[in-house]
Amino acid sequence: MARFERHKLSQQKEDLDKSILHHTEAILLPPVSRHKLSLNIVQHLFALARALLYRSENFEQPEDIKYSIEYLRHLRGLPLDSFGLSRQTITTSLIRALGIQIKSEAGDGTQDVNEMVDLCREFLGPNISADFPVGAFVSMGIAVIAELNREWLVQSLYHDKAIECLREVAKLCPPSSHHILYGLAHILLLRFIKTHSNKDYEEATALSKRILDPNQPGECPDSVRELLPHLAGALAFARSIVFESPEYSEVAISRFRTLLSSSANRELRFHVTDILAGRIRERLRHYSLDDSLEEANFYTSQLVDLSSSQSLENSREHLLQSDAVRDWVLESYPIERTAKKIQYLEELLSNTPLGTRHHKHLLSELEGWYKSKYYHTNDISDLKESIKYSRLSLDATHSSYQWRSNPLGSLRNVLLLAFKKTGKISYLDELITIGYETLELESTQIAPFRAIQTLVLSLQTREQLLGRREDRLEAIRLMSMAIDNQYAMEPDRFRLSCQLAILARNTSHSTTLTAYKTAMSLVQNSLSFAPTVSIQHTRLVALGENCQTMPLDYASFQIKLGQFEEAVETLEQGRALLWSEMRGLRTPIVQLVEEDPPLAKRFAEINQELEALTISVTPSALLETEDGVAQNGDGMDPFGRLVVKQRKLVEERDALISQIRGRPGLEGFLKTPSFTTLRSAASRGPVIIINHCEWHSDILIIFHSSLPCSISTADDFYDRANKLRDELVEARKHGLDSVEYQDALSSVLKGLYELVGKPVIMRLRLLGVPEQSRIWWCPTSVFCFLPLHAMGPIPSSGNRDRYFSDLYIPSYTPSLSALIESRKASPQMLEKPSLLLVAQPDDYLPGVKGEIKAIRSLEPRITVADLVSSEATPSSVVEGLRGSRFAHFACHGVLETGKPFEASFKLHGGSRLTLLDIARSRLPDAEFAFLSCCHAAEITQDSIADEALHLTAAMQYCGFRSVVGTMWEMADVDGRDLAKSFYKSLFSSQETSVPYYERSAGALRDATQKLREERGITLERWVNFVHYGA
Repeated sequence: MARFERHKLSQQKEDLDKSILHHTEAILLPPVSRHKLSLNIVQHLFALARALLYRSENFEQPEDIKYSIEYLRHLRGLPLDSFGLSRQTITTSLIRALGIQIKSEAGDGTQDVNEMVDLCREFLGPNISADFPVGAFVSMGIAVIAELNREWLVQSLYHDKAIECLREVAKLCPPSSHHILYGLAHILLLRFIKTHSNKDYEEATALSKRILDPNQPGECPDSVRELLPHLAGALAFARSIVFESPEYSEVAISRFRTLLSSSANRELRFHVTDILAGRIRERLRHYSLDDSLEEANFYTSQLVDLSSSQSLENSREHLLQSDAVRDWVLESYPIERTAKKIQYLEELLSNTPLGTRHHKHLLSELEGWYKSKYYHTNDISDLKESIKYSRLSLDATHSSYQWRSNPLGSLRNVLLLAFKKTGKISYLDELITIGYETLELESTQIAPFRAIQTLVLSLQTREQLLGRREDRLEAIRLMSMAIDNQYAMEPDRFRLSCQLAILARNTSHSTTLTAYKTAMSLVQNSLSFAPTVSIQHTRLVALGENCQTMPLDYASFQIKLGQFEEAVETLEQGRALLWSEMRGLRTPIVQLVEEDPPLAKRFAEINQELEALTISVTPSALLETEDGVAQNGDGMDPFGRLVVKQRKLVEERDALISQIRGRPGLEGFLKTPSFTTLRSAASRGPVIIINHCEWHSDILIIFHSSLPCSISTADDFYDRANKLRDELVEARKHGLDSVEYQDALSSVLKGLYELVGKPVIMRLRLLGVPEQSRIWWCPTSVFCFLPLHAMGPIPSSGNRDRYFSDLYIPSYTPSLSALIESRKASPQMLEKPSLLLVAQPDDYLPGVKGEIKAIRSLEPRITVADLVSSEATPSSVVEGLRGSRFAHFACHGVLETGKPFEASFKLHGGSRLTLLDIARSRLPDAEFAFLSCCHAAEITQDSIADEALHLTAAMQYCGFRSVVGTMWEMADVDGRDLAKSFYKSLFSSQETSVPYYERSAGALRDATQKLREERGITLERWVNFVHYGA
């Protein structure tokens, strides 16, 4: 006994060895004395079992723990009271020994856990004694954690039994049970990672809060209190990985920021910084925020600094969570350090026993460092060494190991590098084999999306290289599985479903229709995933052309099947997505107000909150600091708070929509409008949709009371339209007043007539649509850039050139819903209108003064209120619009490349009234707006044509029924003359019963015709003006 007690003080193995030897001799040899203080044989056996337990735990001798367990089991069968030993002491020691055996992987972990649970249950009863063995339950908890970390077991019955046992203890609330509560929370966290059960997450979270509850018996130990922030961070991180929801990711980021700011431990800071770098890079992938790029680079550089300052023995680069972060860090090291690290690790590996945990870590580290060396040398031999160690690391990992996906992923990444370097099919074949092995892992079964995505990419690459049709069919099969996985992010599922639709259609595969339907069902949610409309647009651009054109492709597929009505519905659902989403937040709910006022009130409140949030300016994604100190303790930045708030509102709104749809007569509430509803857009004249699609383009004419009429197009229609757009854009580089541009515009108008105008006019005549009828264009893709209203000249018997606008009165609409919305009447429509004049004359716009005079001369026919020069500020203009039915802007229009929501009217002192400012306004009585400024209906470069993000559409969205805008820069001198002619035609119309906004298209046509008659007027000056809306 003395030797054992001395070992506790000295920690010398020699003392422990001697203690074990002496106890063994005492058991085997006959006793030499029967002194009352000497130990009996049973006590010696217990002392031996305890000493073996200590030696196994502290000096990694797994055989010792087997003997210790055997002796303790034997002791439990003896009448212990007769030998001066308590059963509780022996049982507690056995529980601890079983836990050590699990940790050392020396036995059957499942059976050991089961035995520990049965042993612990012996301590449970109705009453808790002062000597309740809390340590036994803590040991069981630690053992279960070790087992769960190691194995991914289909049969988790024994782990569930352990959890139930710990729950029972938690209910009894023994003193000093904080460690038990923490252990139970930790186990539930691990089970949540395995099962994705939200109940486990919620219970673990509740337990972590309960630990700090002042009503909990006993004082919470500092050791537990210090671990709680780590547990909270781990819970948040796990939930963000499992469910991939944006608000969960923001909570994880905030908790790890807080943890980082409060931690002085170097290794912990390295681990937390690594997770933050990965989470912020994921945030960057989703939202493309400049702030996130800055923060991600900061954390990654911190990792480099932390690693560089460590010795070769203590560096932890191989433990980095994210492959991208790890590669970035390793690439940043100088080649000299990399070479030294490899030499050190290989020497260490040669002296490390096979099969040990340390040996596995060394293999993993060497794989990473050789890959780092390859980044410096570009030498394939370094890559081959990396592959060698990666394969060895995988071979050393048991097939049931929970995190086997990590070595599989590492090998996949290095094989991909080797394939890209050499082009050898053998590397690609192995990549595919690894992909299938990853899919077979139990850990991948619940959420296989990422694994399938990676495997599909390899299969497609091999199919392209070798022409293996079976690889394409297998990729289709796998993608069909992945797009329905609910754990993946909707934008990722949307992107994959678009890819599947293309692949399946190219193969004439039966899944084509399903893929398109899935993509359409995900498109809107993929956008609302982002909190503000500007980020939604950025995301839509980042999704790429395949996703942007998917609705057009799907519509062409439906038209091919003869599903014309469904094609119209698809085009409506898949275009002008951002305007449609915002318009949905202004949905009238008259019936609901009458039937359930509280429900209607709450729905309206959520819509208003969501709209304000959606059209707000994207806030900073960096922590607010003052003198380097964060201003709030939760670690969440303004953007993160916005995301969390938006997701809560969206979740509540979705629940309310489901509730509303359950009411009689409201089953279709906020669902995609049916064709029967959409064709009402043609109540005043036909609407012509041009579906510009690479598969096959189509022209559809929508009438109010019949099925869509389809006009077939030539096989080269798609390419010819692209060339017309490119010709016009290229010529604009020479200047709008250049000969090159005039020639190009003339050529484009002729080409448009041959491509679109001629077949459309022939069909309109065939269908009996008289000339001078109203016609609406609803273009897609490149046709949003082209002046369809001015196609021509059209062959005629007269001496004067005739264009499309001479035959019909043309207008545009970004969507059928927008046109239907613009026709909703107001009781004031036929009363004397009021007009707000917003004018900003300057040295570059001297003609604005004449335009002001022309507008003021309209009194007393209308009431004119003007905001000129210093009176024209963003706030005064918005306020003035609220009280006016008409608006006339005469100022600069400004475009920002790639930033459509920053398009603006330039007002006094250079202040800007932006597209978002306009969109925030609600003008239910607004009737007509004339935007006599540059670029008012122009789509900015790097924006998406089908979204119609320009000032004219914004004016229409905020309430104006009709809007006149410009497709490019306008000549200053044209403003006065066009305004005079326009308003003269508008107010002299004989159609006194027709609202002014419905007369505005004809007035614009008349005004541009008169402008054409003026001497020296070039083609682009009158073609420039377009009419949107009713």
